[in-house]
Amino acid sequence: MKKDQYITIPQLAKILGLSRIAVYKKVKKGQIKAVRIGRIFAIDRKYVLRILGKDLNREDKKQIDDAVKKTVEEYGQTLKLLGSE
Repeated sequence: MKKDQYITIPQLAKILGLSRIAVYKKVKKGQIKAVRIGRIFAIDRKYVLRILGKDLNREDKKQIDDAVKKTVEEYGQTLKLLGSE
């Protein structure tokens, strides 16, 4: 396991602008994926990039495309009217 492949809860808290306690609670609730190494939690850097929207995998892109398609199907006429104003 590479050391620079993971970040700690305090590092993630700083990136997200949250307190360490808030990030820890999200990890304990399963809202943020982390692995426990001894007494600390480690969060994969690739996962952090995904939750920040900087690295989208194929499944993420498909979900976004599906959501856009559904929105256009349901509200296409309304969007056209808003765009013409």
